[in-house]
Amino acid sequence: MGRLNYSITPEGRFARAMGVELPISPKHAREICRAIRGMKVEAAERFLQDVIALKRAVPFRRYNRNVPHRHGLVGWPAGRFPQKAARAVLRVLENAIGNAEYKGLEKERLVIGYANTKKGRTFRGWMPRAMGRATPKNQETVSIEMILTEVR
Repeated sequence: MGRLNYSITPEGRFARAMGVELPISPKHAREICRAIRGMKVEAAERFLQDVIALKRAVPFRRYNRNVPHRHGLVGWPAGRFPQKAARAVLRVLENAIGNAEYKGLEKERLVIGYANTKKGRTFRGWMPRAMGRATPKNQETVSIEMILTEVR
């Protein structure tokens, strides 16, 4: 695994966190990060906990082929409940909040200024099949980068 650096360094007071090579779907991670970008930290935490509890759906704006409509989505009908990816993003968000509190930032004034995903390594695997064949069974990984900024 190579060393990952942050994509941007914002101006002013900020805190950041990164989750490296998390075993989640890259498509789910991208849609969740797009949904929470720009939210206040407390609202994003509630949103992710509701996704895990199957109460609110994440709007799937790009990867939405054969994705059913969900009630409660405003402005976009297609959505899903990516629980595994939501748990991973929530963990990164909690790390960023802890880093912000360590730096002396107020949690009530924090906004998710940057949430992005990068494709990680793919771990190759094989599943044996009949007649001596094998089917690839790969595990994709994702690196999540999150930067919280303090608004005045």
